[in-house]
Amino acid sequence: MPSKISYLEIIDATFSIDGVIGAFAFTLSVPLIILGNGLGAFVVRELTIGNIERIQKYMYLKNGAMYSILFLGIFMIMDGFGYHVPSFLSPLATVFVVGYFFYKSKKQLTTTEIDSSCLVKHE
Repeated sequence: MPSKISYLEIIDATFSIDGVIGAFAFTLSVPLIILGNGLGAFVVRELTIGNIERIQKYMYLKNGAMYSILFLGIFMIMDGFGYHVPSFLSPLATVFVVGYFFYKSKKQLTTTEIDSSCLVKHE
C-alpha cells in the first residue's frame, strides 16, 4: 500500500507542475489556475486509485504510453527546428500507438485465459 501512495504522490506532483505551467498559456488568473489544478489533481487521484488493478492486467499498455510520449517528443522537436507538423498528426499517433498496444495486451490476456483454461485437470 505505501508504494501505491508514493506512486500517486509522484503522479500528482507531475501533473500539478505541468498543469501550472500549461495553465498560464490559457489564463493569468491565479485563482482559476488553482481551482483547475486542484480539480485535476482530485480527478487523477480518484481515477488512479479506482483503476490501478484493472489497468495492470493489460501487460503492454504502459509501453504504448511510453512510445506515445516518444512520438509526441519527436513532433515537438521537429516543430522546434522549424519543420511543419500538421496539428492532427500528434493525437492521431497517440490514438494509434496506444490503441495498438491495448489491442496487443487484450490479445495476450485472451491467450493467457485460454491457456490457463486448457491446463485445468479433467477428472
